[in-house]
Amino acid sequence: MTLIQLTPGTGGMYCGSCLRDHALVTALRKRGHQALMVPLYLPLALEEADPPADAPIFFSGVNVYLEQKLPWFRGAPRWLHEWLASPKLLKWAAGKAAKTRPEELGELTLSMLRGEQGNQAREVEELLDWLKQHEKPDAVCLSNSMLVGLVRRIKTELRVPVLCSLQGEDAFLDALPEATRASCWQTLGERAREVDLFVAPSRYYAELMARRLAVPLDRVRVVYNGIDLAGYAPAAEPPEPPVLGFFARLCREKGLDTLVEAFIALRRRDQVKDLKLRVGGTCTPADEPFVNSLRDRLKAQGLLGSVEFHPNLDRAAKQTFLRSLSALCVPALYGEAFGLYVIEALASGVPVVQPRHAAFPELIEATGGGALYEPGNLSALVQQLEDLLLNPILARSLGTAGRKAVLEKFSVDSMAQEMVKTIQEVL
Repeated sequence: MTLIQLTPGTGGMYCGSCLRDHALVTALRKRGHQALMVPLYLPLALEEADPPADAPIFFSGVNVYLEQKLPWFRGAPRWLHEWLASPKLLKWAAGKAAKTRPEELGELTLSMLRGEQGNQAREVEELLDWLKQHEKPDAVCLSNSMLVGLVRRIKTELRVPVLCSLQGEDAFLDALPEATRASCWQTLGERAREVDLFVAPSRYYAELMARRLAVPLDRVRVVYNGIDLAGYAPAAEPPEPPVLGFFARLCREKGLDTLVEAFIALRRRDQVKDLKLRVGGTCTPADEPFVNSLRDRLKAQGLLGSVEFHPNLDRAAKQTFLRSLSALCVPALYGEAFGLYVIEALASGVPVVQPRHAAFPELIEATGGGALYEPGNLSALVQQLEDLLLNPILARSLGTAGRKAVLEKFSVDSMAQEMVKTIQEVL
């Protein structure tokens, strides 16, 4: 098969969706398919030092923004349009984009969802012109439902089916300003009817988005996310003293402050002697004030010396980080569609403790690699962590079971195989 994968880039920060899409495209190529990854908005931030470029960047973030804010710019000369899409300029813009918030993007989001009827219609046509110059794909895959504004023109011009992944868009949409939130959801639902098939990373998220988009559940398939297992391995021995870990974006929504409070409580109880905390993951400029406030909190408790922060790690450093943990916990506050960090920790033989909501019960059931606690209950979290950290034999057992399940069900090869079946079903 020949496939086109459209994926928004983030510029300077690692993004689970980008990593998932890149791993999928790589695995499809190894299986003999022609898969082309086309970046949108900003450069893709991947875990390779110099990831290969399949295509130029379309919907340049600078052009998209100016087309929204300045009506005259929509007819700007081509040379200016191309200059503002240069990789160097977009790398600079990526730092600015990291500081934007959903509350500031309502009108722009609505315009993008309207596709050829929005202020970025010029970008839609430029992408289509480029796609038509290449071999006609058998199908086009969208990284997330925020790109459904492209579907109508893709199907009209290329006459191929379009599949769309669902990867946690609801949290962003729900954070939009009230003035545009309902319109965005309505437009998304209308455009979603044109998608041939949706692909969700969990049963939980398939049911949630089918309901919110008002599409029949039989138009959504579940394909679990998978990871490239190369380099993931358990430590020879558990760390001593024990190490509690966090690996996700360093923000409030992922519950980092909750885990810091749990760590403080554990140290006060002093049952797990000399417990350490290691925090890793993406940290954008917008996250730094929040992280600094946590440093101040830990310092006031006399515990800053027992905590390490490791932001923005590359692949090898991330794998070393995960191997150094006794347990991982990301107390996400919102409905996480999957939680790739759960699978990455289990691939490293590290058990997880997660809230009993969203996709986490499904992942724990599928892997047997951890425990759940009642969300919003700090005492329950502290007790669950303490029970696990005080029982290294149980922790090792859960980590081993979780790793075995990941090897069997959550590899990138398994994901690619299921995606091929899904695409063939549409074809």
